[in-house]
Amino acid sequence: QFVKGKSKSGQVVKEAVEDAYKRLMGPSLETETRISAKDKADAEAIRVFVDNLQQLLMAAPLGKKTVLALDPGFRTGCKVVCLNPEGKLLEHTAVYPNPPQRQTAQSAAVIQELVKKYQVEVIAVGNGTASRETESFLREIGLPSSITIVMVNESGASIYSASAIAREEFPNHDVTVRGAVSIGRRLMDPLAELVKIDPKSIGVGQYQHDVDQNMLKKSLDDTVVSCVNKVGVELNTASKQLLTYVSGLGPTLADNIVKHREQNGPFQSRKDLLKVTRLGPKAFEQAAGFLRIREANNPLDSSAVHPEAYHVVEQMA
Repeated sequence: QFVKGKSKSGQVVKEAVEDAYKRLMGPSLETETRISAKDKADAEAIRVFVDNLQQLLMAAPLGKKTVLALDPGFRTGCKVVCLNPEGKLLEHTAVYPNPPQRQTAQSAAVIQELVKKYQVEVIAVGNGTASRETESFLREIGLPSSITIVMVNESGASIYSASAIAREEFPNHDVTVRGAVSIGRRLMDPLAELVKIDPKSIGVGQYQHDVDQNMLKKSLDDTVVSCVNKVGVELNTASKQLLTYVSGLGPTLADNIVKHREQNGPFQSRKDLLKVTRLGPKAFEQAAGFLRIREANNPLDSSAVHPEAYHVVEQMA
């Protein structure tokens, strides 16, 4: 393109150009192009991750209902747990309706007994191994027609059941019981339950080990924070993990809020937050608008209105 001369020096320059391209410029441009394409691919893969995670976290909650949850299986049986409307574990057992045991009659009797005993309104079935067989079994045992049977995505439930958070919540129960509890709670309030699991373990995207790990972690964490703050958090029932994601709070303040709640009973108003150890005016200013108190004396405490704007709403009212 550029060496026009046919002389000896022109030949030397031509060789120098060819060598420079082959040895230096070519590889450099290839690397640059590959990195640029990889960055674009990473950004797209992470965007898919974020969108999928957002849809999972923002799934409509079932609300306060008594739930019977099953973690299905063949050889090891189905773990059954009953949860009260607050998600507390009432009872757990195991049934064996599927092969190889096929204890259909005994299993049906156990389920019917639990449904009657706790006035169960909804049954949640994990969508893992033996889920279809277990669902068919439940539909054939003559449960009241008012009971809804729902298939629940159980991705990451096993990660949760072996985690430190689960051990802290259920120190005296084994991993299978914890997994079944997680399945039931996911139906009741997906956001509150899924924040306990590392977003990467929920399995909502492809190539997660190939993309930039720091960028992926930051994007997923930002998504969880955004979803939690969009929905708001019930101050008197939220777990430590859920409170951690509220803007202005971190693990320490979330822990202090839970301890304060245990020692002094439920919060009566948002102002009570200022009595929590190490929660100063700055943290209060950031977090207050995202925290809700359902049966508060001031109805605005259960809304998305920030305490700074209460006087405006009062004037309007």
